[in-house]
Parts: sequence; C-alpha cells; structure tokens
Amino acid sequence: QLQACGGGLVQAGGSLRLSCAFSGRTFSFYAVGWFRQAPGKEREFVAAIAWSGANTYYADSVKGRFTISRDNAKSTAYLQMNSLKPEDTAVYYCAADRGGRATTIAQEYDYWGQGTQVTVSS
Repeated sequence: QLQACGGGLVQAGGSLRLSCAFSGRTFSFYAVGWFRQAPGKEREFVAAIAWSGANTYYADSVKGRFTISRDNAKSTAYLQMNSLKPEDTAVYYCAADRGGRATTIAQEYDYWGQGTQVTVSS
C-alpha cells in the first residue's frame, strides 16, 4: 500500500516536499516513481528512483528543479519540488515497481498511491 502526502497550495517559485509511505511489503525491493495528472491531460511521468537509490530519472520539464530520494529504513520516498511553476499544478501519484529498476513507463508499476493535489498559483 502506498500513501502519498505533502501536497498543497504554493505560490510560483515556492517549494513543496511530497512523501510516499510504503507498507505491506519490503520497500527496499521496489523502484518508486512519481507521476502527475493535470485536469484534462493525460498522466505523465515526473521522476523515478531505483530500489537502491543509485539511479534516478527525471522528466525534462522538472529536471534541475525536482529531486527524488528514498529512505529504505523508513519505507518512504520523497519528491522535493523547488522553483514551482503554475504548469506543475496537478494531482501527484507515487507508484512502486517490484522490478526494482526505475522506469518512466506507468504500466510497469504494480502499486499506486491515491494522489495528492499540488496547486501552484501565479
């Protein structure tokens, strides 16, 4: 089970940190990805991190502004979002892939959290 939290309303240029708590299985076996979906748009990949944390991937739109990380001891993954823009407004979802390798493909993830709303005002 995945539980995402940390969303909210922030002004452009601000920061938020999303958390994704994992339970029920051995978190350190799983890769974690963050995806987002804005109203009227398809879900899109944001960032992913491999089971060990050694490999990370980012969408071009967030590269240099967002950082994905994980704490296997706490069974939690994070998405630090800096320099937020209005176009970052979306529902953000975390997902876990038991394959362990970070992937940008949503269909490869086995478990999904419920989503947390991020709204960036201009």
